[in-house]
Amino acid sequence: MKRSILGAIGLALAIAAAPALAQQPQIVRVRGTIESVDAHTLAIKTRDGAIATMALKENLPIRGLERKSLNDVKPGVFVGITAMPQPDGTQKAIEIHIFPEAMRGTGEGHRPWDLKPNSTMTNGNIDSAVASVEGQELVLKYKDGEKKFSIPANIEVVMFVPATVADLKPGEKVFVAAKKLPDGSIEPQFITVGHDGINPPM
Repeated sequence: MKRSILGAIGLALAIAAAPALAQQPQIVRVRGTIESVDAHTLAIKTRDGAIATMALKENLPIRGLERKSLNDVKPGVFVGITAMPQPDGTQKAIEIHIFPEAMRGTGEGHRPWDLKPNSTMTNGNIDSAVASVEGQELVLKYKDGEKKFSIPANIEVVMFVPATVADLKPGEKVFVAAKKLPDGSIEPQFITVGHDGINPPM
């Protein structure tokens, strides 16, 4: 009898928790071109041609970009690498973004990404770098493991730099990490904006 009662209680709790779990905000990434902007609202024309509108809350983190080279990608630097998995288990890098020291540890780890189908994102510390026929090979270490990357010689390398709402201008390319709330609205968590021909490659 006690087991039946406990089982019923557990089932009731699970049922009660289900709606709450279903209401958890969905993480979305918005890539596109700024269509319009004012003090409170940002409208972005996304890659598929739709318009995504979101509120610009106070103290929203905004980052710009500075062009860097492979010479800046060296052991000890904390980076993010978008890549494509290869049959041999390695990753072929698509782009590298360097985090300033104050942002070390941001998003550390390895996860699926949506820049391209089946792409990945790995944020971690460069452990080693060696020259290869195509460019370089890097080993990135993070708290749960490590990944090896082949780096094409012509890969795009950028570094995050401080930016403000004043840098959000129509025509600029942006990358926005946001939450999609239960009511369908989009709540940006941070914005990366391009300028001077440097577009967010992630």
